[in-house]
Amino acid sequence: MQRLTISLDDRLAVELDQLMRLKGYSSRSEAFRDMLRRELGQQAASADPQAPFIAILSYVYDHHERQLATRLTELQHDHHDLTISTMHAHLSQEECVETAILRGPLRALTEFAQSVIAQTGVRHGSINLIPLENLAEQIHPDRHDDSAGKSVHHHDHPHP
Repeated sequence: MQRLTISLDDRLAVELDQLMRLKGYSSRSEAFRDMLRRELGQQAASADPQAPFIAILSYVYDHHERQLATRLTELQHDHHDLTISTMHAHLSQEECVETAILRGPLRALTEFAQSVIAQTGVRHGSINLIPLENLAEQIHPDRHDDSAGKSVHHHDHPHP
């Protein structure tokens, strides 16, 4: 880990401290790291629509809407290659919530999410995107690629 020193004007430092308290960060460093990760993820998203991402798609829908459950199931089956896991829960007599954990190219994830959210009877929907490349580097900062592009690890613990 590298140590960086930054200078902030007084007003910006106060705003950073307020943000830390509001968001529950334990340190300025963690708040800054989180903001930097988010900015780098947004940059990756705008730079390459084929970049690998994880997405969490959540939506609330009216299960009495004619054929909606069937349409949603068909959309999920048509995009089975993107889906890692799904969860379904009943909120009331009329409403259900579903959450899907997805993985794939950014464009495919956002197009799939929009097709779900745009369905008649889906009342609320949102997608949270996490860049997979940055996540992989955070999980395995010692990962390197050899000249053929294959991942090479320089440490002693096994990988399944």
